[in-house]
Parts: sequence; C-alpha cells; structure tokens
Amino acid sequence: MRAALRVLDPGALTLIEDLGRPGHAAAGVPTGGAADRPALRLGNRLVGNLDGAAGLETLLGGLTLRALTPVRMAVTGAPAPVTIDDRPVSFGAAVPVAAGATVRVGRPVVGLRTYVTVAGGVVAPTVYGSAAASPSLGVGPAPLRAGDDVAVGYAARSPGFALPLAIADPLEAGSTWAQAPPARVVLGPRADWFTPEAVRALIGTTWRASTDIDRIGVRLSGPLLTRAPERVGAELASEPMTRGAIQVPPDGIPIVLLADHPTTGGYPVIGVILDADTDRLAQLRPGDPVRFDLTASPFE
Repeated sequence: MRAALRVLDPGALTLIEDLGRPGHAAAGVPTGGAADRPALRLGNRLVGNLDGAAGLETLLGGLTLRALTPVRMAVTGAPAPVTIDDRPVSFGAAVPVAAGATVRVGRPVVGLRTYVTVAGGVVAPTVYGSAAASPSLGVGPAPLRAGDDVAVGYAARSPGFALPLAIADPLEAGSTWAQAPPARVVLGPRADWFTPEAVRALIGTTWRASTDIDRIGVRLSGPLLTRAPERVGAELASEPMTRGAIQVPPDGIPIVLLADHPTTGGYPVIGVILDADTDRLAQLRPGDPVRFDLTASPFE
C-alpha cells in the first residue's frame, strides 16, 4: 500500500467503508459497511477492484482530496458534480488523476451518499476482518479529517469501463425519489401486534423521510401505526434485528433500520424490507418520499 490521497476537506462526513463484517451479531457487532452497497460495488468494478474493496462514503458532498501519487478513481452513488483541478469529469466513470491534482465532489443533485473508489482499494486497519467504519458504535476507522492521508493498495487488475449515468445510478440527475419503485416488504414477524388499518397504512401511504436520519436508520413521517387493542402497553423481549426491519415504537412512528442497526431491539417489527431494496432508503434526504409494496417472498 501507499499513501495516495490527502484529505483537504472531508465535507459533512466522510467514512471508509467496505461491504462490512457479517457473522458477528452474537458479539453485538452489526454487519455495517457501505450504506449503498450497489454504489460501492459499481465503483470498485469501474476501477478494476474486487467488489468488497474499501472506498470512501461521503455525505452530501464537499469532499476535497489531493492525489499524492497517480491514481485511477470513480465516483458513484448519489449523482454529484466532480472536478479535477476545477475541470469537470464524468460521474460513474473511471478517470485518471495525476499526482498533485485536486479532486472535489460537489453536493449531490439527488440522494445523500456518494462513493469514491480508487484502483487498488483503500487500505485501513480492520476489525473482525473489515475496514468499515461504524462511528455511532465506535467500530472501525474514525471519520476522516482534514490533513489525513488515505492509503491505497496497488492495483492488480485492468482498468474498468466508463458507464453512462443511467446505469451508474438508477436515478438520473434531476429526478425525484417519487419516481423510484416501491420498496418491497414482507410482513411480520410482529404484524399481529398492529391493527389491520395500520398494516394497510404501511403499504398504502406515501411516507416521507424525517430529519431523523443516520446510518442506524431513518424515521418516517406519516400516519401513526396503531397497535391492536390487546397489545397496547405490552412489552416485547429483545429480539434479533436485521437491516430493513421496520420497527414501530409505542408512539406509532415507524423506523427503518439501516447498515449500522443494533443487533437486537425491543420494538415490534411490522415488516421487513427486502435486503436488495434497503440501499435505496440509505439515500433518502429529509422530506423525500418512499412507498412500500407487499411481497409474499423474502427471496425475490
């Protein structure tokens, strides 16, 4: 590995993320990893890395880097303007960056998290076999700060290929989340804790993301999901939690769990979003709409 990038400005929050550390929930450690896994995978493929190589996840743009050595990088996820030495370059494409050049990732036009991948992959200390940062849990590398140097491995594969934005991200610049398809939900395991009206509201409502958003989860705004009369005031023993679980606290406001979710929880889960659809919710900004569609199978 070599120190290849220097952080001039981390923006609001920039983390080192890979595909996480599955298999350690019994120790209280969630899988974590990239909030938008397809975006990280795509970026890695563009620069010739294996899918699970670590990259940078930056929140709402503002990330500024200086290349200390020549590198090849790609920017994916929430579509944002990208410049090298103030010259615009393609989003969703592998581009060369000369030593000494300055790379800036602007504010996304839609979505929340943008990914920077570099040929050779970002190298950082690992915990349970992963370099993924889960700052709310104190696991993995600390958020990047101005002046930090980012180490990169030596590229071992051929360069990736440029892809058009429509393939690099399912939402083209200027589109809205209202045009995205509904996220698929399997009811349960505690749907019987709620009234039939609450279940219908879960599926029939256009929900909005609230301002309560982080890598742990997103709280939704919409109708209250009321409990069945016999469950009002009842308490549930802590149960294992999974990414995509829709927990409903006693106030009736649903919370969708995301990458850094706790491994257990005591609120009843009215439904679980299919894993393949959870990455989309990690790109919600406050006020963005999201809809759910009922599916009978968790394997679709």
